[in-house]
Amino acid sequence: MSYDQLTARPQFSIPQAEKELLLLEALDGLTEHHRVRNAEYARVLDAISVPSGDGLERVPFLPVNVFKHHLLRSIGDDEVFKTMTSSGTTGQRVSRIVLDRATAARQSTTLAKIMTHVLGPSRLPMIVIDTANVVKDRKQFSARGAGVLGMLSYGRRHFYALDDDMQLDEAGLREFLHLHRGSPILLFGFTYMVWKYFFQQIVGRGIDLSDGVLIHSGGWKKLQDEAVGNAEFRAAFGRETGLRRIHNFYGMVEQVGTVFLEADDGTLRPPNAADVLIRDPDTWRVLPNGEPGVIQVLSALPLSYPGHSILTEDRGIVHGIADPSTGWSGRRLEVLGRVPKTELRGCSDTHAAEVEGASA
Repeated sequence: MSYDQLTARPQFSIPQAEKELLLLEALDGLTEHHRVRNAEYARVLDAISVPSGDGLERVPFLPVNVFKHHLLRSIGDDEVFKTMTSSGTTGQRVSRIVLDRATAARQSTTLAKIMTHVLGPSRLPMIVIDTANVVKDRKQFSARGAGVLGMLSYGRRHFYALDDDMQLDEAGLREFLHLHRGSPILLFGFTYMVWKYFFQQIVGRGIDLSDGVLIHSGGWKKLQDEAVGNAEFRAAFGRETGLRRIHNFYGMVEQVGTVFLEADDGTLRPPNAADVLIRDPDTWRVLPNGEPGVIQVLSALPLSYPGHSILTEDRGIVHGIADPSTGWSGRRLEVLGRVPKTELRGCSDTHAAEVEGASA
């Protein structure tokens, strides 16, 4: 089975051509799996024009916005193990994603394989750059809570660095660092919170984080408004705290488990069971390397909902394909930011109408 072949091998180790063959087989199987088990998805497939091409570009995709308006699932009520929601401000629609036990197991196993690529096989003492209350509801997760909870299993002796008012527990942090001095530690948080509520509260305090590995994720828009990009983020932490092992990752609740991890050169890499394409927002054709467009993410994981091929609302560019000998094979993705709503409206509205028709 192609899915097993992809996940059994070390992450970021499969040559691109071989990976695409295995992944295409898995994705074709998932398209048929969801067609049979999900009447709404089947009607969408019947209504849309299937992308042309012989490779990954032929896999039909759904715009991510569809999951904000419809609960698409390929399982029965009695099979629902967990419901996840995306982040959103008050009044905004959020995506709702249902997981059965098999999909949840795939996600947790895959994420573990990805993270151990940079963390090693042992659980590390962990600093959570958030408040403890973020994981309080274990049944219905927000994207933030799910992200924190998903990372907790890679750490031990968890220390939550912030209180409910987003104030740093400096005394607790210093005690934690003293206790684990000389040993690797894991830090995890969402990018804006890491910068705004953690870094800015430790500037000038002489806090040494040189033993740390920071894993972080989230949109850069707020930081870019403050003229803070990835390079500035990394440089500031190194200069102020000695922390240099920093890995951003790109992911979304609609495809939890298949996160794209930042390699040593600062670009993001898809794991074995996932990949990325860049599409032209006007024609939806796949663009060559070096041309910016809309990011499409592909994943061999989701069995409980048709999320194996999603057109995101993000812009990106692929800077070629890395050699497996570097330890970081795959397409070299840079995320450029959100797509203007006007560019995606036609695609999203069309799909939403088709799903509405299927629900009637």
